[in-house]
Amino acid sequence: MDKYIKSSNVEINIRDNKKVNLKDVHEEILTIMDEIDRICRKYNITYGLIAGSSLGMVNYGGFIPWDDDIDVFILRSDWNKFIKALDEELDDKFYYHCFEKDKRYNVLIPQMKIRKKNTYVEEENFLLENRCSGNGIFVDIVSYGYVNKNKYIDELFRTIIKLFVFPLVFIDNLGFNPVLLKKLVVKIENIYNNISQDSGKISQPILIPWEKFMKEPIFDEEDVLPVKEYVFEGRKYYSYNNMEKVLKKWYGNNCLKKWNDKKGIWEETLPVEKRKSKHFKDVDFNSNSAVKIGKIKQDFFVKLICYLLLFLIMNIFFDVFVSLGVTVLIFIISIIIKLFD
Repeated sequence: MDKYIKSSNVEINIRDNKKVNLKDVHEEILTIMDEIDRICRKYNITYGLIAGSSLGMVNYGGFIPWDDDIDVFILRSDWNKFIKALDEELDDKFYYHCFEKDKRYNVLIPQMKIRKKNTYVEEENFLLENRCSGNGIFVDIVSYGYVNKNKYIDELFRTIIKLFVFPLVFIDNLGFNPVLLKKLVVKIENIYNNISQDSGKISQPILIPWEKFMKEPIFDEEDVLPVKEYVFEGRKYYSYNNMEKVLKKWYGNNCLKKWNDKKGIWEETLPVEKRKSKHFKDVDFNSNSAVKIGKIKQDFFVKLICYLLLFLIMNIFFDVFVSLGVTVLIFIISIIIKLFD
């Protein structure tokens, strides 16, 4: 009896009517993950694969065939140690982005991206563009820390963070770095984590505001720690202590593979229409960057909407000529900042 669902090659459509085999993307991502695993083992840093990556471990012994990334947690208590280890140990083939090292980094996305040099990827996310240098294929890293065991208190703090989403996205797309707002959001997250110690509940940081209301993934500490080794694409990586319980809480009772006695196979439970790659719009295995007309048009459209909204807000308080003048002045300042960035 096979232990896993048998995977198959999946092609995704990218820009210019090209297709990319996700197996090739997976191979690039695995080189990054191998480096993360090596460093964490050497420096005794607790990590684990999470979300769809851990689901793939159980169902496929590796990547879900249509998944295009790996998600990893680092224990919050090891976070600064991990950054120091990366500075000392990370192979020259790779580089990383995080707010601690580059204030251009957006705090509302995974707290760190470890990327591979000489590759390029454009993500589907058009509101939170990467402002750091380099757009290589990546592995997403988040910290896992303690959260309040009272779900309503937890949701209150998460809602406070969600209130910052609009101003952060708006200012960022006007062409300015809202660094003070970013620092305030990080400060709130730090305060929340400090008052939640010994709660026995672990979750990804409240800095990530995209989960559904009251449905954020929160787990009992003993289900997450200590982490265990599992097979992933012929390698051994770490993940949750009680994998089945965590995954069912996150994805529901039907997320795990099921054995079909009549067919003699493990069957995927996710509907066919949901088996889609969701992160990549474009990818290149032999380039540091790429200039795409479609991306330029998209960026222009988003900025146009933001500046139009700025003008309308200004027009509430001032007459049309003052509002237009201030809007144009802010646009010119943003261009100057961009030129000297």
